Formats: sequence, structure tokens, C-alpha cells
Amino acid sequence: MLLFEQDSLRWILVAFECLIGLVLILGSKSQPFPLPSRRFGWIVLSIGLLLALGQFAPRPVSVLGHLSVLTAIGSFGLLVGIHHLIRTRREVLIAPFSGFMFCVGVGGLMVTTWADLNTFEQWSGFLALVVLGGGQTWLVFRGLLIGRLPLAWSQAGMVALQRGFIDGPTGAISCFEKGWDAEEEHLNPMAYVALHRLNLFIGNGEKATEWLDALNDVGGEKGVAPEWI
Repeated sequence: MLLFEQDSLRWILVAFECLIGLVLILGSKSQPFPLPSRRFGWIVLSIGLLLALGQFAPRPVSVLGHLSVLTAIGSFGLLVGIHHLIRTRREVLIAPFSGFMFCVGVGGLMVTTWADLNTFEQWSGFLALVVLGGGQTWLVFRGLLIGRLPLAWSQAGMVALQRGFIDGPTGAISCFEKGWDAEEEHLNPMAYVALHRLNLFIGNGEKATEWLDALNDVGGEKGVAPEWI
């Protein structure tokens, strides 16, 4: 914290908040259900812009205030993001990016008060930072690197189908093409049969045959519940 002047550090934190918000808004397009990450991104970006406007006030928000805001937003985002990451499994962006904000906020608060801590508190703070770093590494690995959501993509495909969107980047076919996974093979026949039927419906016989072959390789329609078909 001492490497930067207070004014420069405030603007760096504002830019960091706005950057996280923009990444969430733009990245939401790659999620099967983009609303949660897009909504949270707009919240973060709005707070960042309000703080940027406050920098021109006679008494701008202090560095401590920025770090406290980052900690609060990050902790709330972690609760929401981990819920979606583990339970609903509908999106994977909120948790890791909220973790970044939480780590910066908590780490910054520790650094600003480091000189006032005794030896035991400093060691406790150091161990807490190590735990935070390990948790954030897990969130990045689990969310951003291996964050495939085959079930959510199949659900998104059904929603698109109900709305009449079959082809296109957000259509049912595009969603079902992302709805299979080598690690969750029980979901694959459902995606294959949906892709076979949808390509037949739009008259794409070549693709329909391709997905029918894939379906037959995993046991055919016998492996799919009749209710799904």
C-alpha cells in the first residue's frame, strides 16, 4: 500500500472495481443462464462508477473505505457465486471474481493495519492470507478452468426451445451442443437425442445423422427417459 500515493491508489481500486464489473457483464454471454453474472456485474460496475464520481468530491472516499467496499461486495458475491457454482450449477463467473475482490479487500485491510498488530496477530493475519490464497486458487481452478456446465446448458436448451429459438448462437441447438461432457456421461444421450431431433426439424440431415451415430454409440434412445424425448 505504501508503494503508491493515496490518490493514485484510490483510482487503481476504482479501476479494479469497474474492470471486474465489465468482465462479469461481458463474460455472462458465455454462461447458460447469463442473468446472475450480468446482474452482479452491473451492481459492481455501478458501485465503481459511483466511487469514481466520489473521487471529485472535496472529501473523497478513503483507501480504507474502498477496501471495505471491496470486502463487502466480495463477501456477498462469494455467497451468491458459490451457491450457483456448487448447488444450482448454472454459472461459474461470480464466485472467482468475487474472490478476487474479497482477497484484495481483506489483504489491503490487513496491510494498512499491519504496523499496529502484535506478533500473534501478524502471524494470524499471514495464515489467513495463505488460506484466502488457497481458496481463491480453488475457485479459479473450479470455476474458470474446469467450469463446464453440461446440465445447465441442457436446461438452457429447453428454455430456448420453449421460446421458439432453435438455431443461432443462443438457440436450442447451440445450447445442447454444450450439454454433453466426458465426465458426466449420463447427460450425453439426452443432448444427443435432442440434437438429432432438432437438426431433423430444421432439415439438416447431415448433422442429424452425425448426432444419431453419437447417440447409437452410447446405447441409443434406450438410455434416455421417455419423458425427455
